[in-house]
Parts: sequence; structure tokens; C-alpha cells
Amino acid sequence: MSAETDMIKLYSTRILALASEIPHTTRLTDPDGTARRRSPLCGSTVTVDVKVADGRIAAYGQDVKACALGQAAASVVGQAIVGLDRATVQRGRDELLAMLKDAGPVPTSPFDGLAVLEPARDYKNRHASIMLTFDATLAALDEAHVLT
Repeated sequence: MSAETDMIKLYSTRILALASEIPHTTRLTDPDGTARRRSPLCGSTVTVDVKVADGRIAAYGQDVKACALGQAAASVVGQAIVGLDRATVQRGRDELLAMLKDAGPVPTSPFDGLAVLEPARDYKNRHASIMLTFDATLAALDEAHVLT
């Protein structure tokens, strides 16, 4: 497969659609936790705000400045995140990382939509951008003192 064909596959129509449909793009005015994560390799950044009730994410806001792959990941995570506890978010992060780095299976529900990013396995320089939303969310939960 040529490099051009690989890139076309990597930036599929579904990935581009997800990138244009990121939910929860309004920052929270009174969050319990906020975190910003940046990929030093590409400069992508994600800032996440969380409001927590009974150990679960009650409200979520994110500001995503990333490539289409990072945006697609933020879209899938954003669609599923409200109502989840820290352990579920951590599991989703771990499963996504295993899919990308170790050719593991696609993440389980509610993050199974991340399967669209399987073609990114071969592009290690994109992995950090793809992981930013999970990393920022977990850091924001840590700031809010939400334990696993």
C-alpha cells in the first residue's frame, strides 16, 4: 500500500465526521476538576473540565485543539463520558492504549466507537494526540479527588 493510500485510510470519512461532531465543547464555569494535556510531538492540546456527583461525571466540558485523530477520540469519549466513574474511564484509556501500542482488541463499551482509530496503530507519532482526552479527563478527576 502506498503512503498516500495509507493516509486516506487513516483519515477516513468516519474519522473526519467524528472530528467535526465533538460534544461538550463548552468549558464548565464551576468545575470540580480541570486539566490540560499537551502532546509535545505535535502540539495538540486538550483541556477538560469535570463536575462530579456521587463519584461519577455529572458534567463535562472540553476544549480540543488536536489533529483529526485526536478530535475523533475526543468525540467518541465525549459521547460516552457523562455518568461514568473513574474506573470506567481508566479502563477505556487502558484499552485504547493497548489497541494502539500492542495490537490489542478495540475498547469495550461504552468506548467501542474508538475502533475507528485502529488504522492509527501504525502511526506511533499520532498516539499521544489520540490519548489526550483520556489523559486530561483522568487528571481532571484526580484534581476533583475522585478515586477509583
